[in-house]
Parts: sequence; structure tokens; C-alpha cells
Amino acid sequence: MVTYLIKRLFQMVPVVIGISVIVFFLLHMIPGDPAMVLLGQDASQSEIERLRNLMGLNEPLYVQLFTFLKNVATGDLGHSIFQNESVFSLIAKHLPATLELAVVAMLIALVIAIPLGILSAVKQFSWVDYISMFFAQLGVSIPVFWMGMLLIIGLSVNLNWFPSFGRGEPLTEALWTAITTGNIYDLVQSLRSLFLPALTLGVMSAALITRMVRSTMLEVLKEDYVRTAEAKGVSGFMVIVKHAFRNALIPVITIVGLQFGNLLGGAIVTETVFAWPGIGRLVITAISQRDFPVVQGSVFIIAFLFALTNLIVDILYAVVNPKIQQR
Repeated sequence: MVTYLIKRLFQMVPVVIGISVIVFFLLHMIPGDPAMVLLGQDASQSEIERLRNLMGLNEPLYVQLFTFLKNVATGDLGHSIFQNESVFSLIAKHLPATLELAVVAMLIALVIAIPLGILSAVKQFSWVDYISMFFAQLGVSIPVFWMGMLLIIGLSVNLNWFPSFGRGEPLTEALWTAITTGNIYDLVQSLRSLFLPALTLGVMSAALITRMVRSTMLEVLKEDYVRTAEAKGVSGFMVIVKHAFRNALIPVITIVGLQFGNLLGGAIVTETVFAWPGIGRLVITAISQRDFPVVQGSVFIIAFLFALTNLIVDILYAVVNPKIQQR
């Protein structure tokens, strides 16, 4: 297992570097000059050229790319052109909010999808199955930004149950305060602020996971060992949980891992709709400002987290099915 982990870690390197290179060239294809954006339209050409030289923007693209990759190898993601702060510190400020949003959204998705998918498979072609598949199709079809706006109009504007934008106190800090002091006010406010954006992302993921759970459970329920367990008098609940669902987990783990990676990258739209101060909003702001170092560093971190998620999924394979580890 240790050899396998080391091998996978080395395989992550070209993937992350490849994504960074692609993003680097795509960014430099976007019209606009960071120096002109920073100095304004009234700046003289000499001032713009002087600033471009200071920022290294007059260097050939391959030189800029080599400099970026060399700095990344030493742990330096660069310096923001507009915010006068290191990219690493900016990401460190915004990434916890995105991780908090993605984790809670995935928990919501699993709470919805796993029971619904299992019930849909066990009660195939029943009204429960039809309703769950309708929900799954609806969740896949509705754009994330539209889902977010519907939830804002319904649950925030009309009912005033949840805030429509912004983030309360970080969830971990609010939880620690509630545990140590017994005061749950900050925790409640933090959960209220988190609920709508997490539900927006969670419903989308829940739709895909529900369909995967249903399809894999339908295949497993037809296996001989399931019928044997039923013939031996094992309770229906134990047959479903212990024999069927565990053997259906591997493809479900795959889709959950991929969806969590998508939540990290796809949270950009949701964070914009709900003014959530995560890395997604940081990237959107940086793109509009042509702040190349911030975009490159943020995408590099997101790509690394996505690759790391895939590694964790592979480890879970071996935990769920030891035969995979033996191979």
C-alpha cells in the first residue's frame, strides 16, 4: 500500500503541472493588460511599459511560465498585482470558506442521495422510484445559478428564514465556541448563512449520486449471494445494508469523489451568487482584474486538491474491498 501511495503521489505531479500550464496560456489569451487596468486609462505609455517591466510581463511567455513553475516548486505562488499580498496568503484566507461549503454540500448530498437511491432500487417501478428519478433528473437539469436564485427568492426574500448572501463566523470556530461556552448563537447564525449555498451545491450532487446508488443497487440485488442471504432468513434490512450496499459502494465512492472535486471547482458560480468569500470569488475577481498570479495560484491549488481527492478515493477502494489492495 505504501508503494502504491508513493506511486500515485508522483502521478499527481504531471497532472497538476499540466493543468497549470493550460491555465497559464489561456489566461494570457484574455484581452486586456494588467498594467493598464492597474494604472487606469489616463496613464501614459511610458508608465505602462515601466510597470510591465517591473511585473515581468514584457518577458516571453515561456520565460514567464518557467518562472512560475520554478517558484511553485519552491512553494512560492507569486504576489498579487492588485492586492499587494502574496498569493499563498490570499488563498489561505479564502480556501477554508470553500472547503467548508464543499464539505457541508457533500454531506447534504449524501443524506439525500443514499437513502433515496437505496429506496428507489428496493421499490423499483413504484411511486417512490418515479419520484426519486424525477428529482434526480430535475437536479441534473437545473443550472446551479438558477437553483441558487430560486432558493434566495423562496427561502430568503419571501420567508426570511435564511440570509441571502455573506458568511457568518467560520463553522469550526462557531462550533468550538458552542462546545466551550455553551453559547450556540454564533453556531446557529453560521449554519443559517451556510445552508442556502450548501443546499444549492448539494442538490446538484445529490441528483447524480442518487442515480448511481440506484443503478448499482439494482445490479447487486440480482446477485446470488443476496438471494442466498434472503433464503437463510436474514432480515431485509441486513441484506440491504450489509450484503447489497457494501458491494455497491465502489462505483458510488467514485462518483462521490468526483463530485467533491467538482464542488471545489464548481463553487465559483455559487460563491458569486451568494457573495460567499471563498476561492471561487477570489478567482472571479482576479480574472476581471487580469491578476494572473492569483488565478494561476488558485487553479494550481484547486487542481492539487482534485488530484488529492482522487487519491483518497483509491485508498477507500482498498478499505471497502480488500481484494483491490491485494492486487
